[in-house]
Amino acid sequence: MFKLSVISDEISQDFQRVVDVCQEFGVEQVEPRSVWDTAPQDLTDEQVAEMKQILDAAGMSVCAIASPFFKCDLGDEEQYAEHIGILRRCIEIGRELGTNIIRGFTFWRTGPAEAVWQQIIDAFEEPIAICEEEDAYLGIENEASTHIATAAEAERLYADLGTDRVKAIWDPANEVYAEDGELPYPDAFERMKPNLIHVHIKDAVRTPQGEDPARCVPVGIGGYIDYHAQFRALIDMGYEGACSLETHWRPSADLDEDLLNRPGGAAFSEGGEYASRVCLENIREILKIVS
Repeated sequence: MFKLSVISDEISQDFQRVVDVCQEFGVEQVEPRSVWDTAPQDLTDEQVAEMKQILDAAGMSVCAIASPFFKCDLGDEEQYAEHIGILRRCIEIGRELGTNIIRGFTFWRTGPAEAVWQQIIDAFEEPIAICEEEDAYLGIENEASTHIATAAEAERLYADLGTDRVKAIWDPANEVYAEDGELPYPDAFERMKPNLIHVHIKDAVRTPQGEDPARCVPVGIGGYIDYHAQFRALIDMGYEGACSLETHWRPSADLDEDLLNRPGGAAFSEGGEYASRVCLENIREILKIVS
C-alpha cells in the first residue's frame, strides 16, 4: 500500500504546522518545497536539522525533495550551472532527511519539444552522472509550462535517456493542463507505470473554450480524473511509494499562473491549510472505499 504525503507549502510555510496537520490526518510523510519562506536548495544546514528534529519527534519521514531543478531556460549556460548546483544541494538535503528522490523538470517550454529534443537529452548527461555517483534518483514531472508536458512525451524521454536514474513522477492533473494531454486515467497512467517512482495528487477540470484551459478543484470532485480507479490501480500494481497531495486549489481565488509555475513562499501558501484539509478528508473517504 502506498503512503500518503503532502507537499509542505500546500499547508504552511511553518514546518511544525505542516507536520501537525499531517498527524491529524494520519499522513506519514512530507515532501518539502518552500519551508520558512525558503526554497529547498537554499535551506541552511541548521534549518534542515530543525526539520529533521520535528519529523523525528512526530515519527514521520520525507519521501522526496520538491526541487525546481531544470525549471530554467534550455541552452543558458549560467542557468544550467546554477541548476546543477540546485541538484547537488537537494541531494545533500535529501540524504540528511532520508530520501534519495529529487523532483525535476525539463526546462521552460518555448515551443514543440521535438524541436529541441536532442538538446534536452544531452542536458541530462551530467545530472545522470551525478545521480549515479550519489545514489540518487531524478523524478521528472511532466508539466505544461515545460518542454515535456504530457505523459506521451515523458514516455519517450525515459526511453531515450535509457537510465534507471531518471524516473516518472505521475500527476494526473498535469495531463489536464497540457494542451495535448490524454485522459489521465487510464490512458496516460499506463504510459507512466513502467517508470513510476513517485505520485502527486491534485484534481483539475477543463474550462470552457476561450478561458484558461484548466483549473484546480478539491481532490475527488472534478470528475474528469477518476481517483477511485487511480488509487485502486496503484494498490493493485503494488506501488509502495508515496502519493503527495499537491493541493493547488484555493477556496478564495485561483492561484495565478506565476504561482502555479513557480510555487513557493507565503503568497502561495495563503489559504492552503484549509484547502489541503478539504482534500485530505476527500482522499481519506476515497481510500475507505477502494482499499
